[in-house]
Amino acid sequence: MLMSATDRTAEAMRLFFDALALQEKGELERAASTYQEALVLAPDRPSVMNNLATVYIGLKRFAEARVLCGRLLERHPADDVALLNLGTCQLELGSTAEAFDSFEAALRLTPDSAVAHNNLGNALLALERPQEALVSYDRALDISSDYTDAHYNRGSALLALKRPQEALECYDRVLAIQPGHADALYNRGNTLLKLGRHEDALESYDRFLAKRPRHAGALNNRGLALQNLHRREELIPNYQQLLEVAPDHPYVRGYLLNARLNCCDWSGYEDSVAQVVEGVKAGGRADAPFNFLAISHSAADQLRCAQTCVADDYPKVSDALWHGERYRHGKIRLAYVSADFHGHAMSYLLAGLYEAHDRTQFEVTAISLGPDRNDAMRARLTAAFGRFIDASRDDDGKIAALLRELEIDITIDLQGYTWGCRPGIFARRAAPIQVNYLGYPGTMGSRYMDYIIGDRWVIPPEQQSCYSEKVVYLPDCYQANDDKRRIAARTPPRAELGLPEQAFVFCCFNNNYKFSPQVFDIWMRLLGRVGGSVLWLLEDNPAAARNLREEARRRGIAAERLVFAPRVGMEDHLARQRQANLFLDTFPYNAHVTASDALWVGLPVVTRLGSAFAGRVAASLLNALGLGDLVASTWEEYEQMAFRLATDRASLEEVRAQLARNRSTHPLFDTDRFRRHIEAAYRTMWERDQRGEPPAGFAVPASQ
Repeated sequence: MLMSATDRTAEAMRLFFDALALQEKGELERAASTYQEALVLAPDRPSVMNNLATVYIGLKRFAEARVLCGRLLERHPADDVALLNLGTCQLELGSTAEAFDSFEAALRLTPDSAVAHNNLGNALLALERPQEALVSYDRALDISSDYTDAHYNRGSALLALKRPQEALECYDRVLAIQPGHADALYNRGNTLLKLGRHEDALESYDRFLAKRPRHAGALNNRGLALQNLHRREELIPNYQQLLEVAPDHPYVRGYLLNARLNCCDWSGYEDSVAQVVEGVKAGGRADAPFNFLAISHSAADQLRCAQTCVADDYPKVSDALWHGERYRHGKIRLAYVSADFHGHAMSYLLAGLYEAHDRTQFEVTAISLGPDRNDAMRARLTAAFGRFIDASRDDDGKIAALLRELEIDITIDLQGYTWGCRPGIFARRAAPIQVNYLGYPGTMGSRYMDYIIGDRWVIPPEQQSCYSEKVVYLPDCYQANDDKRRIAARTPPRAELGLPEQAFVFCCFNNNYKFSPQVFDIWMRLLGRVGGSVLWLLEDNPAAARNLREEARRRGIAAERLVFAPRVGMEDHLARQRQANLFLDTFPYNAHVTASDALWVGLPVVTRLGSAFAGRVAASLLNALGLGDLVASTWEEYEQMAFRLATDRASLEEVRAQLARNRSTHPLFDTDRFRRHIEAAYRTMWERDQRGEPPAGFAVPASQ
């Protein structure tokens, strides 16, 4: 029997209230089915259509919700709820301008609606109009001061305006109103990370992950906080969990492997390395470029890794700031861009060059991306440059615009893909010539870096195809050095350093992530063959020291024959190295600054020549110092050379005497000679550009 109109209406209302109860309990699928039944009985009832649209939105069925809202508005064009729902669907489906119109129409009907003002703010934020969005959120909060969505979204607008401290206050306000607001906890953590408050960020991520333990973004960002806090061992379970939750998350396999390397945890080493290398070769985001250097033997693979990273994270900006203008300055304008203008390894190498630059030919600017440590090196560098600009709080676009405004001829990126890097600055092409130099021993893999500065040791001519940049060869060594580096006057006695008085002391002060089981095997065999000898290492973290001692025991070497040196100031670190007898290098990532340190104080270095830039640096240094005989070509030669020098004291003393003589007569530590060579390189780059010629590789002739 057919239902009467009255019965149909009554049944529709019963279904409506059943659906409403289900909606309030969060049973959205059942609520949707029940609303649909009600809609069959009452096809034109706005309350049913609006509630069903709201449930569809909750289920992320935005296309269906949009159709439903459109039907309702055809019959009831002044329905403000339908307009708000329609705008939400349009926003989610990418029709941002249409969403803006829908929210504005809703506001014309209900100008005192906090929800409408909030939603209009969301549309403005999506349209990249954060300042106007902020006004909308403020209006919503004027109407309803405890409106959590408006506080939360206001935080997003403030982040877009580069006002993280105020954004943090918004998230704190949300959590004061609703302590369990998961999204506010997550964004609070992200904001604290931007502010450098890593402990507080970690606490926020932990609270968030207690609610959503499988959230890949939070696990990834928690890893960043742990890295900044140097809590190496905790990174391992963090990245293990991220790998389990999201096995295809960008770079997670490489992050996990690098965390283990930093702790000298070599469990599953060979398989992990093979997986990462194969992932990189396949074009996947298997590892970050800098981390990859510690496990890769191939310059071609390193290029592939960099290309994958730059395409995803730092693509070329289509609207370049420099459009081919030819500057006509009296002097060539250089800008060195770095996050390390303080007591950092790069600054210890480069300070002398900055001071020595020929000011009659060059104007030299520093663009500082990193913190001001307020140390002696920062003061020295500030005085060394013609212009020193602290841009650490500026975004990539603002810094690029500054470089363009200053009409810089040549920008030199000293970071590459190391900590604090900002490739996005260079992606905006703010200068005619952009150079990759020193900080990162490999290619950037990008179309916007014109040159890389190297030498024939670190980049053999046959490997130029493995570099996206044009290669510039310096004649002696690519690495700058400062011939004014100070060594503490006092050399601490061995007993004070924990070293046996009469023992032969092998040492390696490279970072722990450069160690590998194969290198450690050789080191332990040397300790076994050279009676009473010890291996002196840098103490980076307790886990690494603990694991290395255990690895020594597994190889039959007493753990106490590994001696760990705490971090100290650079001058004191240089002085204490005088108590070592022989520096043993790592592979495939050599000692770089650490090799220069050792050689500067007269400590011989034994290395093995690798096949890619990072594994060939020590060979470059030794050859520039006339000590090419300390470069081995195989593992066997490396081990035998170290054993001979450790057991034939006359041979070792001859090497030490040669090193002492050559330090002042060979090119490695001749800062002014190096300055002449790199300035010649800059002039050649500049002259090519002035003639309208594209970048091309070239070799700088040796200075007489």
